[in-house]
Amino acid sequence: MLELRPSCEHCNKPLPPASTDARICSFECTFCSDCVERVLHGVCPNCGGGFVARPVRPARDWRLGNHLGRYPASTRIIFKPVDTATQAALVAQVGQLPPEKL
Repeated sequence: MLELRPSCEHCNKPLPPASTDARICSFECTFCSDCVERVLHGVCPNCGGGFVARPVRPARDWRLGNHLGRYPASTRIIFKPVDTATQAALVAQVGQLPPEKL
């Protein structure tokens, strides 16, 4: 189950569970869309993978008890601002590879 981390790892912008601005990689590293586009250039600084929009967990119990009240979002903040020079080198190395070649 996704943690739904509460903020962007780079800029610490709040990303509440209903945010459509959150982006995650396959390891669930969490960044805001602005940082993914402008700072990370679509490459996760932690694993080198790409990003997708983080799904929103329903706040209301629509079916079978699967909702935010029963499965709350994480409150653990991970704040690790990215070194832009290191990120630029990673983007140069893997940024043009198709996802299936990573």
